[in-house]
Amino acid sequence: MKEPQILIVSRDESLSQILGMELANGGFAITQATEDASALKFCHARKPALVIIGACSRNATDDLGVVDEIHKHQRNMPVVLIAMHSSEALAIASLRAGVNDYLKMPFSSEELLTCIRKHLSMDGRDISNFPAKTEMIGNSKAMGEISSFLAKVAASDSTVLITGETGTGKELAAAMIHEQSARKKEPFVCINCAALPENLVESELFGYERGAFTGAFNAHLGKFEVANGGTVFLDEICDMTSFAQAKLLRTIESKEIFRLGGRKVIPLDVRITAATNKDPEAMVSEAKFRDDLYYRLNVARIHLPPLRERKDDIRCLITHGIGKLNRKYRRNVQGLTDEAMNLLMRYDWPGNVRELMNFLEATFINLPQKEIAFADLPKLFQQKLKETENIPGNERKHVLSALLETKWNKAEAARKLHWSRMTLYRKINRYNIVEHRHPPR
Repeated sequence: MKEPQILIVSRDESLSQILGMELANGGFAITQATEDASALKFCHARKPALVIIGACSRNATDDLGVVDEIHKHQRNMPVVLIAMHSSEALAIASLRAGVNDYLKMPFSSEELLTCIRKHLSMDGRDISNFPAKTEMIGNSKAMGEISSFLAKVAASDSTVLITGETGTGKELAAAMIHEQSARKKEPFVCINCAALPENLVESELFGYERGAFTGAFNAHLGKFEVANGGTVFLDEICDMTSFAQAKLLRTIESKEIFRLGGRKVIPLDVRITAATNKDPEAMVSEAKFRDDLYYRLNVARIHLPPLRERKDDIRCLITHGIGKLNRKYRRNVQGLTDEAMNLLMRYDWPGNVRELMNFLEATFINLPQKEIAFADLPKLFQQKLKETENIPGNERKHVLSALLETKWNKAEAARKLHWSRMTLYRKINRYNIVEHRHPPR
């Protein structure tokens, strides 16, 4: 497959080098430009797959002028902004300028590559096998059942709601459903519902016509129109504002949209997948999420369990992660020592698979060529593992002690135990620990 061409536009040499190295390692062909004129000339002549604009100044809006010029000739060219300094004003200015996405520094290589692949997919490109096919890693019974159910869901065209803690792989599951579905050759468009500014919901989701508002010099396709024929993935759906929920509900029910400032009805043929790390039923009962929208979304339900509940998958996840990092960093690491592996198997991984993969990448920064020992692990993580090892056999007594020492402040107790709050709540329920307060005298 021909490598997608990415154009990097930045006056900052160090940023250009970082981006160029990360994208080259990800399998993309790179061209760099330091001036707007040369960038526009390249866009006109070569039509790259995507443009990245690096903005390191505090007034990053100065770097957005080139976006409008790019879209005059390539209206649907995906543009990603890399900003040293982020703000709501910049987010609004970026969206109005036609930027598809932006990342604030610092960011991980995985975040960058995921962002690029997502927008290439939105552009209608079939990248399901480039540079790697999406897959859920794990050989536990739970993951086997999930993978089997994902395949059945993909064969239907039903709306999907995916639940699970942060870092369990909800976007990955949504991508798998799309790649195995009849819509796999059409766009897969991701929308971060938590990042939608309320005053831009309609223009971001449904697009706008030229002259719809001040600064709308050209018509702009919304996310739903870009995804027509394919799949829309609504991430962090429970963080959507009530206004956005109402607009989304109408779109799902009517299967049509109007661009902002337009009168033409645009029929929609999209599959909806949504995800949340919250409890949707609790959100509905607390009137924080519309029940009618919940019933529309909760058709095919998939729950991804936390890593602590499927520890049989840790070994194969580590093997998979080391393989990826060996290719990325051109190393030949064979695995972990028995001591290091046993310690990692006993850790609860509150950040789930994402925490495990970030941990492995941090370990690769400074390690021997063949095997990872306990001494090679990041110092902070060594401390966490040591403290986990020191938890007494009577775990209930240890949890109760931490709660008493922090005067039942569960957030502080969780930090003291080096657990997530969800892990602490789970332990409190498991050991039937009840807070007893003395009545005032």
